[in-house]
Amino acid sequence: MTTSTSIPHGALLDRMRRESPLVQCVTNYVAMNYAANVLLAAGASPAMVHAPEEAGEFAELASALTINIGTLSSYWLQGMHAAAKAAHASGKPWVLDPVAHFATAFRRQAIEGLLALKPTVIRGNASEIMALAGDVSSGRGVDSGDSVERAEASALALARRTDAVVAVTGVVDFVTDGHAAVCIAGGSELMPKVTAMGCALTCMVGGFLAVTPQQPLEATVTALACFGVAGTQAAQASNGPGSFAWRFIDSLAALNGDVLQAHAQVARA
Repeated sequence: MTTSTSIPHGALLDRMRRESPLVQCVTNYVAMNYAANVLLAAGASPAMVHAPEEAGEFAELASALTINIGTLSSYWLQGMHAAAKAAHASGKPWVLDPVAHFATAFRRQAIEGLLALKPTVIRGNASEIMALAGDVSSGRGVDSGDSVERAEASALALARRTDAVVAVTGVVDFVTDGHAAVCIAGGSELMPKVTAMGCALTCMVGGFLAVTPQQPLEATVTALACFGVAGTQAAQASNGPGSFAWRFIDSLAALNGDVLQAHAQVARA
């Protein structure tokens, strides 16, 4: 796969490093540290603010918001709603990561309420996106039992229904706004073996949305391209998931716009 789109991946990465946008990450507590380090390595400024007493107020200050329901609780859900309401009201872009939303009644109810607050981007694995679109999936908890290819039609339908960009991540990622669609390759087979990798990716999407809020498709594709290139580079010197985890952050920190533009494996679907 070669780059065949007009998306300026390199320019967007360089811009994020220059601007260091403030990104509010309401993510799960398993992912907080790793996701924050990933955002810092890419040039953004993460803020892991989730308490309902301040989440909404902070969302008005941040340039973008990301919400991940991985370790959901009633208290955290209040903060998620406060932040998403504030982001929506103030015109700030936000990303929804519907982790295992189909697993329990509590999660299904939570995701329905968050979808009503109009996320700019929805990022999930194939099973999560299929279930969110109302299709039958083979997911089990946080693990996907479906291929990205099988979820493409669901992603298109979900994007059209919600007016959001939908990203399905896997071996080859698929991103669509309901009209255009893009595939992104790269990365490593070690990535699914490192916890918080997908959660960190959601935060990264928020970082690029912060610097190009009017181009959510381009922002999302660039975030996935960064992960693809950095993941491929990190895997070359890794002995397993442990060394890959820190080498990925190093590779991401060393990535510049020229390298990203040259090595991003992106093509129109």
